[in-house]
Amino acid sequence: MHDAPPPDPAPDAAASDLRLFHTAPHACGYWPEREARDLVLDPHDPRLAHVYTQALGWGFRRSGDIVYRPHCAHCRACVAVRIPVEDFTPNRSQRRALARNADIESRVVPAERNDERLALYRRYLVSRHPAGGMDDHGAHEFDQFLIGSWNEGRLLELRLHGQLVGVAVTDLIEDALSAVYTFYDPDFVSRGLGTLAILRQITWAQRDRRRYLYLGYWIEGHRKMDYKRNFQPLEGFDGRQWRAMTAWAR
Repeated sequence: MHDAPPPDPAPDAAASDLRLFHTAPHACGYWPEREARDLVLDPHDPRLAHVYTQALGWGFRRSGDIVYRPHCAHCRACVAVRIPVEDFTPNRSQRRALARNADIESRVVPAERNDERLALYRRYLVSRHPAGGMDDHGAHEFDQFLIGSWNEGRLLELRLHGQLVGVAVTDLIEDALSAVYTFYDPDFVSRGLGTLAILRQITWAQRDRRRYLYLGYWIEGHRKMDYKRNFQPLEGFDGRQWRAMTAWAR
């Protein structure tokens, strides 16, 4: 990694001396023909848990213990997005998803690995990312990628008649929830469990009186990422401020 300038807007005094790094160029995980780089907060800084809320506000995201933001030389396709949950109203498709899955119970549990969750995670990766470098993940990768060591995380479990069919890994921060990763049973793909997980996370955030649900990155035109525009209202981070996506000018 290489030292990088601070993100904009500048951090407050408590985080003004945070070190940031540029990663070396690597293959883009979304557009294989493109080259990507990330801006990464110093993973050894003991203040990461303290500044994590700010970092999300700067458009960063957590993966394991790494807090990063895409910072590519010739591409700005990745846009950090969040839902202001008090203003959210499900559309017709989302209302159908809720009705279709009324028999699925959800509960919030500690962010811990067990055999049941690991087995579901591995089934999901084999189905969703065959030969993609993640389909051989085991217990170590589960803990390293999803749980982390310094964040305050929870798991939103989705269960159908007692059977675990989905898990939404979720971080709790000062005034928001952050959707880190969701995996589900590939046998139930027709139920739209990814959409259901977001809808249940929105309800959770509303119940706890949190302002936002962070959804990671939206990429216009990408079949696996463009669905996030279906959750309205939606705000996007343009590098300096959060703006309503309805006014987004690319």
